[in-house]
Amino acid sequence: MCTNCGCAVTPGTIEIHSHDDHDHTHDHEHLHHEHSHQTLTVHEAILSKNERLAERNRGFFWGKGLFVLNVLSSPGSGKTAFIERTLTDINSRLPGAVIVGDLATDNDAQRLRRSGAQVVQITTGTVCHLEADMVAKALPEINLDQVKLLIIENVGNLVCPAAYDLGENKRIALLSVTEGEDKPLKYPTLFKTADVVIINKMDIAEAVGFDRELALTNIKKMVPQAQIFEVSAKTGQGMNEWYQFLEQQILEMAPI
Repeated sequence: MCTNCGCAVTPGTIEIHSHDDHDHTHDHEHLHHEHSHQTLTVHEAILSKNERLAERNRGFFWGKGLFVLNVLSSPGSGKTAFIERTLTDINSRLPGAVIVGDLATDNDAQRLRRSGAQVVQITTGTVCHLEADMVAKALPEINLDQVKLLIIENVGNLVCPAAYDLGENKRIALLSVTEGEDKPLKYPTLFKTADVVIINKMDIAEAVGFDRELALTNIKKMVPQAQIFEVSAKTGQGMNEWYQFLEQQILEMAPI
């Protein structure tokens, strides 16, 4: 988590330096100077605050009739292409918006604007995940009265974002065929918390020697409850099944 990887601007730990000062009779000789270094982890408190804010987001989304996706993946998996294709193809019947999280640059945001959707950029600096509060602060930049589907493109990272609920309806874990079939085993926290797993770049699966059966076995081992979609954001393979799932989920959203 961010308390261990050193990414956070949002403090994950408090470091306490205690000086046990003994009697110093300095005859130009330093007898002993005790310096203890203690790290107190406050990650639980940070997550607790985030959970409260996520619930607030969830209530707000509910009140607006928004269906919200939190999309997580590693860099280079095709997450932006997948979101762009989704928004472009369904925007006429399911008007969408995107909140994009990136450490730096707004390249992905600029690209996603081509879909016709509203796009808001969150530049996180050194923070390798989005938090509920960041999402809440981005919402006023979107005309939500015109939106049915809100997609949150989280920072490209398979570790830290898994710990932070943003108030979403569904958490989407996306991996590409180029990443290896054992990704779900290497990053169990993310996959265990996913509602949907997207396997992207299926158009090149054979070329890269992707073992589909092994990948599916590993996914089901980690997250047996998840819906799995095998797609290519580039060619459109499998995307219609994904759209049907989305539309059904939105249709089944309980009325306020």
